[in-house]
Amino acid sequence: MQSGILTNSAFLNLLKFLLKMLNRRHIRIKVMQSIYAMQQNGNDNLEAQEKFLLNSLENVQDLYLTLMSIFIELKKNESIHLDLISKKHLATPEERNPNRKFVNNKVLQLLEENDSLSNALSARKINAFELKNDFILILLKDIKESDLYKNYMADATNSFENDKQFIELLFEELIASSDKFYEYIEDYKLTWVDDLALVNTLVLKQLKAFKNQANAYYVPRLYRDAEDKEYAQALFRKTVLNSSELEKEFVNKTNNWDADRIAEIDTIILKLAICEFLKFPSIPVKVTINEFLELAKEYSTKKSSIFINGILDNLVKDYTNNKRLIKTGRGLM
Repeated sequence: MQSGILTNSAFLNLLKFLLKMLNRRHIRIKVMQSIYAMQQNGNDNLEAQEKFLLNSLENVQDLYLTLMSIFIELKKNESIHLDLISKKHLATPEERNPNRKFVNNKVLQLLEENDSLSNALSARKINAFELKNDFILILLKDIKESDLYKNYMADATNSFENDKQFIELLFEELIASSDKFYEYIEDYKLTWVDDLALVNTLVLKQLKAFKNQANAYYVPRLYRDAEDKEYAQALFRKTVLNSSELEKEFVNKTNNWDADRIAEIDTIILKLAICEFLKFPSIPVKVTINEFLELAKEYSTKKSSIFINGILDNLVKDYTNNKRLIKTGRGLM
């Protein structure tokens, strides 16, 4: 092997190592939501709420697997349909010998035969579409009526790249953007709504990297490593257990804002950010500020992000002057 060039096997192993479901931003979102739910419910049982947090993180994997199971169920249902019409008593020549390009799609076949996926679906008991496949039948109908499907089926090209490109477009244009799927997850598990963009991006990344070999696909890890799970638990616990002390850090820096006038979600974001400043020495200050400002923009208001940015900037100056901001490692300020 030429130096600096990866073989297919080495590339897949590297991708497998790098790819995971959760990133730190999504972990921060889940911690924020768990603390908010805890306060709304008036539930101070820390163990129970931490379990709720970890379950909500694991549910990201369930959404991912549910999305991946759609491909298998589409193939299975269309295969059943083609077999049935080919056996009709008065079947037409087209019905006796139907176009099987879709069900023979190589990517769909590899997913259907993949041990990593089938084992994960079994372990997490992902079988919603097997028990009630109305959504799959509706989606299959929409797919078959699309120009994308019609053009693919009419194309005589028979190659893995052609099959893969079709599945990528199918996912982008008809599955990931499906209003029906969005409505389905809203009804099935509301917390999945916040996870959908993250999971869609992950699925598409894997489809683009798909190779024509039996071990080309694997179910990614939920966390990058044990440290990420520990980070989620530590951020949650340290913020909840030090809630009063963390609030005291900013109550006198709110520029004539009464504590009662600060939105509850903004208060939680401030506490989480200050907790990272003071109790997570390995996380750079700029990372903490940028991450929690993004959360404020997404889950609160534009004014909130400006307000929070001002407070955090002032706190960083004070902490630096008072030598309270202790960060380990190079470039962490």
